[in-house]
Amino acid sequence: MLAVLSLIGIILGLILLIFLAYKGHSIIWVAPVCAAVVAVLGGLDVLKAYLEEYIGGTAAYIVSWFPAFFLGAVYGKIMDLTGSARSLANKLISLIGSRYAILAVVLPCLLMTYGGISLFVVVFVVYPMGYAIYREANLPRTLLPGAIAFGAFGITMTCIPGTPQIQNIIPTSYYGTTATAAPVMGLIAAALIAVPGYLYLEWRAKNSRKKGLHFVEDPKHKETPAATREQPKWHWLCGLLPLLVVVLMLNVLPNLLKSKGIADWSSNQAIVVALLGGIAVTCLMNAHQLKVLLPAINAGANGSLPAIMNTACAVGFGSVVKIVPGFILLKNAMLNMPGSILFSEAVAVNVLAGSTGSASGGMSIALESLGPQFLEKAAEIGMSPEYLHRVASIASGGLDTLPHNGAVLTLLAVSNCKHKESYLDICVTSCIIPVVVSLVLSFVWGLFL
Repeated sequence: MLAVLSLIGIILGLILLIFLAYKGHSIIWVAPVCAAVVAVLGGLDVLKAYLEEYIGGTAAYIVSWFPAFFLGAVYGKIMDLTGSARSLANKLISLIGSRYAILAVVLPCLLMTYGGISLFVVVFVVYPMGYAIYREANLPRTLLPGAIAFGAFGITMTCIPGTPQIQNIIPTSYYGTTATAAPVMGLIAAALIAVPGYLYLEWRAKNSRKKGLHFVEDPKHKETPAATREQPKWHWLCGLLPLLVVVLMLNVLPNLLKSKGIADWSSNQAIVVALLGGIAVTCLMNAHQLKVLLPAINAGANGSLPAIMNTACAVGFGSVVKIVPGFILLKNAMLNMPGSILFSEAVAVNVLAGSTGSASGGMSIALESLGPQFLEKAAEIGMSPEYLHRVASIASGGLDTLPHNGAVLTLLAVSNCKHKESYLDICVTSCIIPVVVSLVLSFVWGLFL
C-alpha cells in the first residue's frame, strides 16, 4: 500500500514541478517543495530527505559538472560579446541569403551549438539576424522561434558524435564511453530528425505565403547599430576557429595523448581542456578587444551559476524520488518495457526530461537511478554501452522541450512571441519528431542486437 501511495506521490510531485515551472517559478525553490511532496507520501522524514538526499544529490551534480558549466558559459559569453559568434553567423547568412531564410537561420545555430556554444547564447546571437532575414524574406516573425529551436535545441546537442554539449558528455560518466559513442546511430538519428524537421519548416513558410501572411514588426525589438570600427577581414574566422579547436581538442587530442602513453583523460577532463582551448583561441584572436574580454569572462562566470543550479536542483528532486518505495514500481516498469533495454532507456530519459523540463537534468536523474541496471542488462546480452550512451543523449532532446522548458521560455521571451503563436513549430521540430525518432530508433535498433 505504501509503495502505491508513494508512486502517487511521485506523480503528484512531477505534475506540481511541471506546473510551477511552466508558470515561470524558479526551480531552485520549486524542486525542494515538490521533493517534499514525494517524501511525505513516500513515508520519509521530510527534513532528513531534504538535508541528506536532496542536498546531497544537488551538491554531487554541482561538484561533477561545475567546471563544464562554468567554462562553457565563459566561452559562450566571450564568443558573444567579442562579436565572434555574430561575425560567423553573418558570414553564413551572407553566403546563403534570405532566399533560403530558414536554412540561413538553422545552419548558424547548428554550427555554433556543435562548437560548444550554449544554446542560450545562440538564441541571443541568432535572433536579431534571423529577424532581419525573415523581414527581408517577408515571412511571419512568429515562425522564427521554430527555426531557431530546430537548429539549437536538438541535433547538434544530442545526436552528432563528438559534440561538446553537456547532454553528450554526461553519459560518459555512467557508461565509460567517449563523446563519439555510437557514431552511426547518432548520424542516422540526426538525419531522421533533420529531414522531416526542415521540410516541416519549409512547408510552414510556403503555407504562410499562400495565406497571404507577412512579416509584422516587433514593437519591442531594437536593432543595435553595427560597430563603428571596421573589423579585420579575417574576423569571421574568430567565430569558426574556436569551434574547431573545441571539437578537435575534445575528440582528437585525448586519443592522441593516450596512444602516445602521455595521458589518459576522462571525458570530464577532456571537456575542461577543450573549453579552455576554445577560450584561449577566442581571446588571442580578439586581443584588440581587451576591454571586452574581462567583462565577458565576468558575465560568463556569473551566468554559469543559475544554469547549473537549475539543473542540479532538478537532479536533487530525482535523488529524493529514487529512495521512496514507489520508485521500485516505477523502475521495474521502466526496466521491463517491451523491446530491448535501449527502448526502456529511451522511455525513461524522455519521461524524466519532460518532467523536469531539462535535457541534462532529466537524463542525469534517469542514469543516476537506472544507469547501473541498464549497463548490467546490456552486459548480459553483449551490447556495447556506446548504444546506451547515444540513446540516452538522443532521448534527452525530446520531451525536454515541453512548454515549461527554460530554453523555450527564454526563446519566446527574446522573440516577443506567445506560446499560442510560436510553440507549435517548436513542439513539432524539437519535441514530437525527436521523441518519435528516439523511441522508434531505439526499438528497431534493439531488435538487431
